[in-house]
Amino acid sequence: MSLKLTSYKGTRDLYPVDMAERNYIFAGWRKVVESYGYQEYMTPLLEPIEMYAAKSGQEIVNDQTYSFVDRGSRQMTIRPEMTPSVSRLVAAKRQDLPMPARLYSIANFMRYERPQHGREREFWQLNFDLFGIDNIQAELEIIEMSNDILTSFGASQDMFTIKVNDRRLTDHIMREYLALDGDQTPMLIKLLDRFDKLPAIVFEEQAKQILCGDLAKLEKFKSLLMVKTIDDLPGAMSTADITKPLRDLLAKLHQNGISNAVYDIKLMRGFDYYTGIVFEVFDEAPENRRAMFGGGRYDGLVSLFGVESLPVVGVAPGETTFREFLIAHKLLPDFTASCGPDVTILPLTHEQNDQAMAIAKTIRSVGITVSVDYTDRKIDKKTRVAVKNKAKLVVYLGESEIASGKITVKDLGTGWQEQIAADDLPGYLRLKCLTSVANDKDNSEEE
Repeated sequence: MSLKLTSYKGTRDLYPVDMAERNYIFAGWRKVVESYGYQEYMTPLLEPIEMYAAKSGQEIVNDQTYSFVDRGSRQMTIRPEMTPSVSRLVAAKRQDLPMPARLYSIANFMRYERPQHGREREFWQLNFDLFGIDNIQAELEIIEMSNDILTSFGASQDMFTIKVNDRRLTDHIMREYLALDGDQTPMLIKLLDRFDKLPAIVFEEQAKQILCGDLAKLEKFKSLLMVKTIDDLPGAMSTADITKPLRDLLAKLHQNGISNAVYDIKLMRGFDYYTGIVFEVFDEAPENRRAMFGGGRYDGLVSLFGVESLPVVGVAPGETTFREFLIAHKLLPDFTASCGPDVTILPLTHEQNDQAMAIAKTIRSVGITVSVDYTDRKIDKKTRVAVKNKAKLVVYLGESEIASGKITVKDLGTGWQEQIAADDLPGYLRLKCLTSVANDKDNSEEE
């Protein structure tokens, strides 16, 4: 019986070009978050399931986790998100970590969801969290970093929108304007979180059920969905003190040049642990209009681990949706021509293999990537393989080259070839590679 060629549903194999794209994204992420003073951490891939049952929400625990009982009869799960894990990590060193603590990680996660465009069962995320600041400056910093991450890849602000809301304001609206009880409020919040995922008729029918068929409340609820700004909120709610944190945040963001930040009354962020301002970054590409990533304030989660509560704001851009954004806006470089070695050495026969290995070592010492074709194939076949492997230059090494001390070098991009003295070869190749990189950069900028 033959084994399957395909990877597990909702996961993907990454070939060298795919890895070059991923590494490019990860390197860009790291550059931005570290420029803000954030430090990298990591937590285990496996966690006890009760950690997510406490606050992540029953949908995650019951429907989306990859859970199992280990050999010690412990109920474990592959992490579906990072927030509970980083909260545990901080709680364990609560007295030792300097506050505020700025932490980030780039890690993989798994959720048992229906795979679809931009959503996979195994996914990678950048998580960055700011612990220890209980005022609006924390939200401001996290959202500004989110904006900087996108613009650092060449995005302009018309390419995305930053939607913000405040769970405290939402609770106030549910309680004071709609007069909902303690059970109806979380149910309606979860429904709002699915607004863009449900057909309008299904959304309205579910809202009607939550409101126990109260048509007056249903009409008031439907009118809220039309609200575009804080000033559009009905009655005295638009000027209530509860709106001040959100107004201050939007004002500061606009003052700092982030003019694409807007209030969205429907934005909920589904996790149960959010306690204040939440936000989402939305792709405006016509073919990819969707939420890319989001975050918010989740004060109190650290206290679940038996230590004093800490204020914290965090966010988690996902690699898949981020890549789709870059593709949609033509911001992702083409790595197909740049993922091969700088130089491939082609011994004409196996008798030159040892000399090829020694020359490769010398060339690598000046910072050039080198591969050697040690096969017994004919030289034209070796050359075709070097082209397929995206090598920039090939070095032909036969008896005559070794005897004369003159090494033949061919530029696979232009077809130009010349002979170089063996002692000059490392310096010559380094100069050729640097020139090639500079030309590639110039061509990319022109495009």
